[in-house]
Amino acid sequence: MGFLEKFFVGAAVAVAVAGVSGAASARDVVSFDPGYSAGTIVVKTGERKLYYVLGGGQAVRYTVAVGRPGKEWAGQTVIGRMEVNPIWGPPAEVKRDKPELPDLVPPGPHNPLGPRAMLLQGTEYAIHGTNRRDSIGTRASYGCIRMYNEDVVELFDKVTIGTPVVVLR
Repeated sequence: MGFLEKFFVGAAVAVAVAGVSGAASARDVVSFDPGYSAGTIVVKTGERKLYYVLGGGQAVRYTVAVGRPGKEWAGQTVIGRMEVNPIWGPPAEVKRDKPELPDLVPPGPHNPLGPRAMLLQGTEYAIHGTNRRDSIGTRASYGCIRMYNEDVVELFDKVTIGTPVVVLR
């Protein structure tokens, strides 16, 4: 089984999301570079912010967790796969660092991907929720972009496969 297949092991699509709270999130509508097309996701890792471009010089800004030192990356890609209530299979690097982790983590409160995940095509990374709310706003991941669960559900509903994603340092 390859990395991508293990990363998103045949998760069942569900309409309801268990455990998504109505707690306050870290999102705002802000002025943004009009050079990006509406619908583009721009992640500024130095700011630990993700912007969903609305157009007209505006974007929805979300606070996110980004790659920890040594795990940062930058580039352009698109959303290649979208999962509701994903099953997580730790990538080899994570498993090497934390061998006590199970091979698969089912959907639910212990799943590091949270209730939604958007795999970034051509990379080993995803934009996803979290089971560690305290990590949002920090450099904590192996390169993935973590969001509050309520924010990732909102963003997931706005995007489709093929949505452009730009990651800047």
